[in-house]
Amino acid sequence: MSGTVELKTGRLLLRGHQSEDAAVLFEKFGSDPQMFEYSGWNPYQTFAMARETVESFIKSCDDPNFYGWGIVYKGNLIGTIGAYDYDADESRIEIGMSIERASWGQGFATEALTAVLHYLTEHENIQTVSAWCVSDNIGSRKALERAGMKRVGSEMGALEINGQTYDKLIFEYAMQQRLQEAPAW
Repeated sequence: MSGTVELKTGRLLLRGHQSEDAAVLFEKFGSDPQMFEYSGWNPYQTFAMARETVESFIKSCDDPNFYGWGIVYKGNLIGTIGAYDYDADESRIEIGMSIERASWGQGFATEALTAVLHYLTEHENIQTVSAWCVSDNIGSRKALERAGMKRVGSEMGALEINGQTYDKLIFEYAMQQRLQEAPAW
């Protein structure tokens, strides 16, 4: 396992977190209620919380089982993506991401997610990557689908966030699926 390594896509740089990320994450994520509307958690709610979260990411970067990236576009941090809860016995990991509101609808989530899915399955040999989103979160659902993740289930009324009840949609991306999609040379 190699953990967090720098990844590049056509437009994005996915890199390990840096201490200056805390201010950006507090400003663009922690202070915007729409950024945590469907998650119910906000690790960037105060600057102190943002700094503590980023410091924990930085400390974890040497761990080969830690996968956490800042998503950078044209030199600016626009989001985060990470994989967590690795289960070695089942060769399974869960992934989550967030893109600043000003960058929604531009394909950044799909682009970053596609790169990380390929890295986790092709280079880290993790068999299955899972993710979930709230049924009402159309942007996240579309990003998961466009990156090649398949919806494998739903849990009706499984999530209660800020007094609202939502259905939880569950997605997977499997190494076997990736191999089937690869072109035959």
